[in-house]
Order: sequence, then structure tokens, then C-alpha cells
Amino acid sequence: QVQLVESGGGLVQAGGSLRLSCAASGSIFSINDMGWYRQAPGKQRELVAIIMSGGSTNYADSVKGRFTISRDNAKNTVYLQMNSLKPEDTAVYYCNAYIFYSSGSYARGADYWGQGTQVTVSS
Repeated sequence: QVQLVESGGGLVQAGGSLRLSCAASGSIFSINDMGWYRQAPGKQRELVAIIMSGGSTNYADSVKGRFTISRDNAKNTVYLQMNSLKPEDTAVYYCNAYIFYSSGSYARGADYWGQGTQVTVSS
């Protein structure tokens, strides 16, 4: 069983900072891309940031310069440092990762999602 567990959400005033963490656990062989998505009420889920296995990153235009994604491969964990938060950043944030896991004598790959963590930015 592989799972992603997020932490670090909460309520913060505009201009403040939060750091989200997402740890993968289980019979993990390796992890490919890891990313953060968010979904605001009444809106579709959107990509916030993604980090490849080699460390290259990509960000949504709306968060460039304010958010930083990083990963610790030894801990199978991805982080999202969010600075200069705005009310429009309010959403449920989801961690996503493509994980190769041990299945008998084989390694299989699948897309996994965390349960989501609420981030609320007050004006």
C-alpha cells in the first residue's frame, strides 16, 4: 500500500507564509514527478507547481516568485513553501506523485493523490 499524507495547511493573513509537506510511504521503489495542485470552491483543480525527479521545476504563473517547491528524495517528501499569500490562494491543496512500487517481483507505476489540506488566506 502506498499513500501520500499532507500536512501544514491552515489559516493565515494576507502577506503571510505557510509550508506544506507531503510524505509518501509504503513499498516504494522510486518516485517520478511530484507536484501540488489546488481546488477552490466552484473551480476546477489546477496545477500549482511540479518538480521532476531530476529537480527541475515548473510553476503556475499565478504563484511564480511567491511559491517554491522542493523535494527530499531520502524522505520521499515534497514541500511547498508559500510566501506573500493572497486571498485568491485560498483552496484545498493536494499533493500528487507518480510512484513506482514493489509488487511481487515487479515494479509497477501509478498516480497517487493525497487527501488534501485546506489553506485559507484572510484579507
